Amino acid sequence: MSYIAELPYVGWVLPFLIVLGVVVFVHEYGHYIVGRWVGIRAEVFSIGFGPELFAWTDKRGMRWRVGALPLGGYVKFAGDMNAASAGMDRAAIARMSAEERAGAFHLAPVWRRAVTVLAGPVANFLLSILVFAAVAMVAGRELNEPVVGSVRADANADLGLRAGDRVIAVEGVHVETFSELLEELAKVDGVPARALVNRGAGEEMVDILYLRPARVDEVIPGGAAAEAGLKSGDVIEAVDGAPTPNFEALRAQVEASGGASLTLDVTRGEERLALTLTPQMVDMAAPGGGTERRAMIGVRNASFGGIEPVTEAANPVDALLHGVSRTWAIITGTLSYLRDMIVGEADSSQLGGPIQIAKVSGQAAEQGIGTLALMIALISTSIGLINLFPIPVLDGGHLVFYALEALRGKPLRARWQEIGNGVGFAAIMLLMVFATYNDLLR
Repeated sequence: MSYIAELPYVGWVLPFLIVLGVVVFVHEYGHYIVGRWVGIRAEVFSIGFGPELFAWTDKRGMRWRVGALPLGGYVKFAGDMNAASAGMDRAAIARMSAEERAGAFHLAPVWRRAVTVLAGPVANFLLSILVFAAVAMVAGRELNEPVVGSVRADANADLGLRAGDRVIAVEGVHVETFSELLEELAKVDGVPARALVNRGAGEEMVDILYLRPARVDEVIPGGAAAEAGLKSGDVIEAVDGAPTPNFEALRAQVEASGGASLTLDVTRGEERLALTLTPQMVDMAAPGGGTERRAMIGVRNASFGGIEPVTEAANPVDALLHGVSRTWAIITGTLSYLRDMIVGEADSSQLGGPIQIAKVSGQAAEQGIGTLALMIALISTSIGLINLFPIPVLDGGHLVFYALEALRGKPLRARWQEIGNGVGFAAIMLLMVFATYNDLLR
């Protein structure tokens, strides 16, 4: 899909509409279908806001519509004052028949309203789990065993390791996982070393020369490298004129920059380029605990110096567990970032809005359908989590109101709910303005 890069409008807008459209549809469909299951009648299902682009009415009398402003959606249930279900339309309910009242949202038992509201975020989490699981089943998953699954054709000729080698130790340091193997190989990057391996006929020592060139195998959507135009397959030869013999040297040079602008000498096939970028400062887990800020440009070297781990197709159960694990990691990472931002330990300028989502969606689409699917999973988890925040207007705010209603035995006074919804709406608008401001600064 690299041709998309030549069509900026389509390259941003179309992937953005796909990502947001899928995520919003799944979220709102969760509300709709669970509401229907528990006997709450929906009147309007909308993807987008504002004037209708097109619409139709089904046999149940519900209107399905697509709005001109594609920044969300809603399900309007019978008796709702507005699309956010933020209040009861008493005049409309007064005109309802007894049968119609039975399907009115605000007249339903509190548990029915609660499960209907909760269903939206849950649907988002389920979508993420299924997408991650599907990718694992199609593309396989890497095993973290210290076994060389394959050796790339362009690997260093003096590498010394072969496909099938089970590495036991590198320079006397025992390794038990592929991750530990990479850590030890990184320590001898570009330096002749010895490794203890098992090739099926007992243990033997072999001479190795591990060399991990500063090759870009993956460009992270939204990162500094993507903004600068780096592409998969590029080899970074120097940073600010200083030679970059391997990927570890590149990492060190970027971290030493402290976030200052860098000029990269890049080889792209037969072409030589000079690209300028500014690393992003990212909060990372520190080895001794806590977090530390590191400069990162957003590239990965997936070749591991020419060796690849063993990859196996994931069965449905393992794939689902993988999906749950990835989704949970996004949730915990987001909560950790928000906590750090509240206490002033995170960079709030990293918060992105619609423009950033559109740009990153376009960059993900350039890398293929698999990366775009993973983008959908990431955004879906984020939307589901944000909607659970206890802010009036959001699903989490509604759930707080319902919890208070269950404890009190009666709903909060309409006036208090109106005030809460007004404050919540203002907070969401301020957050959107701030995120969009960050987008424009970028």
